Amino acid sequence: MRSILIDWLVEVSEEYKLDTETLYLSVFYLDRFLSQMAVVRSKLQLVGTAAMYIAAKYEEIYPPEVGEFVFLTDDSYTKAQVLRMEQVILKILSFDLCTPTAYVFINTYAVLCDMPDKLKYMTLYISELSLMEGETYLQYLPSLMSSASVALARHILGMEMWTPRLEEITTYKLEDLKTVVLHLCHTHKTAKELNTQAMREKYNRDT
Repeated sequence: MRSILIDWLVEVSEEYKLDTETLYLSVFYLDRFLSQMAVVRSKLQLVGTAAMYIAAKYEEIYPPEVGEFVFLTDDSYTKAQVLRMEQVILKILSFDLCTPTAYVFINTYAVLCDMPDKLKYMTLYISELSLMEGETYLQYLPSLMSSASVALARHILGMEMWTPRLEEITTYKLEDLKTVVLHLCHTHKTAKELNTQAMREKYNRDT
């Protein structure tokens, strides 16, 4: 169910041309909320919608109106329900909305390493796939997740997996990344089983 919800959030973010950071923040808010509150399956999309609405207002210059999010749920919920859930989420999160995400780290590494576009897109795709599997990756820091995504992307593209420069920038040695890289490799190989249609379409367009 989680993978379906996250892929739908990818679809929403693409529909309204939201920044990828908004997607990462949405998932971060969603996971923090679900770690503290039990939610029935029928309300998961409502929580996801409200989380993305919050993230869009935080990150975007011109965020979509709440009615536009409601429209994309096929009117499964009302504006009032989304706004009410927004307040519940904000209360549970104690209005603490600022966090570094793997996306921010990847963009930083890309600039510092003069990363080729092909490598950057592969890294971003792998990192975004990890959003589908919360239970596997929530225990890891965004800096570690982003570094492991870079390492796996380099390996897939036939490059040396890790370099002294990357170690200097990220502060991680290859040995530090081993466990996460293996998890990410499995996630990448089984992507088609994770209901990632919107995500695959997104990166097919980008490349």
